[in-house]
Amino acid sequence: MSVVAQLTRTLGAARRRAVASVLLCALPLIAGGAALTWRLAGMPFATGVALAGLAVVAWLASRRMVRFDRAWLTRRLDADRADMDDSAALVFARAETLGALQRLQQSRLQARLTSAPWTSVPVPLPTQTIAAAWVSGAILIAAAVWWPPIAPNADAQTRLASRSAAVNGTPVLQSQALRIDAPAYTGQAMRTQTELDAQAPVSATLRWTLRFAPQPQRVALRLHDDSEIAFVREGEDWVATLRLDQSWLYRIAVDGNTDHILARAQPWRLDAVPDRPPEVRVRTPEETLSTYTRGQRAWPLVFEASDDHGVAPDAQLRITVTRGSGEAITFEDRTMPLRGRGDARALTFATTLDPVALGLEEGGDLVAQLEVRDNRAPEPQRARSASLILRWPPPAPVDADGLEGLARDVLPAYFRSQRQIIIDAEALIAEQPRIERSAFEGRSDALGVDQRILRLRYGQFLGEESEGGPRPPPTDDAEAPPPRPRKPLPIDDFGQTDTPPVDAHDDDDHAHDDAPAAQGAATHDDHNHDHDHAPQDAMTFGRADDVLATFGHTHDLPEAATLLDPKTREILRGALQAMWQSELHLRQAAPREALPHANRALELIKQVQEADRIYLARVGASLPPVDPTRRLEGDRDGIAPRAVPAPDVDTDAAPANAWRALAWNDAPDLDGLISWAQAHPRQVDDPLALLAAVDALRRDAACADCRQAARGQLWRVLQRPLPAPARRAAHDAMGARYLEALQADAP
Repeated sequence: MSVVAQLTRTLGAARRRAVASVLLCALPLIAGGAALTWRLAGMPFATGVALAGLAVVAWLASRRMVRFDRAWLTRRLDADRADMDDSAALVFARAETLGALQRLQQSRLQARLTSAPWTSVPVPLPTQTIAAAWVSGAILIAAAVWWPPIAPNADAQTRLASRSAAVNGTPVLQSQALRIDAPAYTGQAMRTQTELDAQAPVSATLRWTLRFAPQPQRVALRLHDDSEIAFVREGEDWVATLRLDQSWLYRIAVDGNTDHILARAQPWRLDAVPDRPPEVRVRTPEETLSTYTRGQRAWPLVFEASDDHGVAPDAQLRITVTRGSGEAITFEDRTMPLRGRGDARALTFATTLDPVALGLEEGGDLVAQLEVRDNRAPEPQRARSASLILRWPPPAPVDADGLEGLARDVLPAYFRSQRQIIIDAEALIAEQPRIERSAFEGRSDALGVDQRILRLRYGQFLGEESEGGPRPPPTDDAEAPPPRPRKPLPIDDFGQTDTPPVDAHDDDDHAHDDAPAAQGAATHDDHNHDHDHAPQDAMTFGRADDVLATFGHTHDLPEAATLLDPKTREILRGALQAMWQSELHLRQAAPREALPHANRALELIKQVQEADRIYLARVGASLPPVDPTRRLEGDRDGIAPRAVPAPDVDTDAAPANAWRALAWNDAPDLDGLISWAQAHPRQVDDPLALLAAVDALRRDAACADCRQAARGQLWRVLQRPLPAPARRAAHDAMGARYLEALQADAP
């Protein structure tokens, strides 16, 4: 025998021992489990347990056997024998695929294995595990043999009762089948079941097929309203058909008797599932009210319609265009067909409208609403989506002062100027080494002028005045203000190196007047009142308003007083302060020092931009602050106890009287209760459960559990009275004497 054949036999023995170890551990456990299952549940379940166990054992054995291959054998051979030189894999290699040295090593290994064969046992058996498995299996088999007998279950009792009834000659139900044919529009396939409880769509057709032995004389389907549907005999079967228009409770009566068919206390249920109307959801736009932007020619609309049995693929988009204002509003209605895409149960309807082509005008609205229908036959159900409105805002009124709640935009035209100043300053810093000093100073001063203009525009919204206006001539009785020290600037507002004109505020005046602005943005409280104002064109002698307008004016603009909220005003003051510092350094030809202040101003302007709309303040009552020390203390002093209100017995007389009769162990009016339940199905969560409880009371009026179950169903129906103040109790004799004494002492 060759060396390779000898090693192959060793590998086969290792695989057989691995499979044997799995079988020896698992078979006793399978046998014990099958025996115990046979004793508890019967032979069919025991057979299933045994087959499942054998399948698991076969899978485990195959997985364990795969582990023992040639690679495993070469690793064990190299580990057990040192003369293999860690090259046992060369024993199984083909000679023609090896080199000269490899063939020499292969011949040496084969010679060594031939002279000293490998006789070690590679896979030992797990004796302890096998012993534990056999002991466990023996215990399970002993438990199955000595387990006490189990009482027969309800099905077994029913079968025994049926056999005894068959012996006595009473018809016994041998087989049953219920076929449910759903309406065609639902798309549900026909199904047949053996359970007599069923749940089917409204308008479904139910067909019962029953077989009895021996054959009865008459079979009927008795509903909970005491109506009956007769079964028709077809050969050996009895057949009945019902169109399910509502939910029912029913029993099967054989020869007028409903007690011996099955050992079942409750009647069977037929739940009619109504067809829900379709639902329409708007996907685009996200909000129902959109604002038209000037020049907009497309308004995309996307709807999603879903239904339990499918949505019709064709829908109607109702479009309404309004024109005019006040009482002169006109409406124009039109419809547009849309085709859905996607699954029938969830269709997507998409379109794009052209507002201008549809006639939308300024101050008007474009309203769109989708109407869909489902596939219910013969009368489909319809549903509409929420109304989507595209509004073209009317033009802003000319004089909007004093209007409450009027929205205004916050400086939308000036937000990009500060960024441009920063870009130009960075470009000027980069070009400074390549340009002359005079040109550098001129461009820096021009940037300072732009920064100044931008600062003045923002300052208008905080009540600041314009700079550079003419001064009025001094009067004889007024002392001219002392000249302020002036620090010359290299370049004036017009790009020249001369001094500024006499009739304009000089830069030092700006530095003095705007210094508060750098600290607080120059409002009415911050401004100095020693500067001059430009005179008016005309003045009426003796009129105080004209005198005030000529020789002075208020610093707070009326429209700016409530234009900005305090937080926005503080942010804008910080922006003005940063602009002032940026302007100062730019006018002094130091753009590098001005750049941090310009960036700071841009950041603050962006914060103002986030509050893109502000509103005029409303004048109204201010509520007092909430005192947190008086909240959530649980103090119930002075609160009178109130009993839980009893059910209102006057709202629904039938359920209230029945609930009260059951509470006092009286005989309730079950017929009146059934009539009320059939007349008010929407007031009952589960009408069939209430009818089943009433049916149980009819069959056994002395059943205490049935009475409690009926009371529980009625409690859900009864309406609770609304909370109301309790009536004051009548006074007794002592109270009457007290009141008489009070009246006697009254003047």
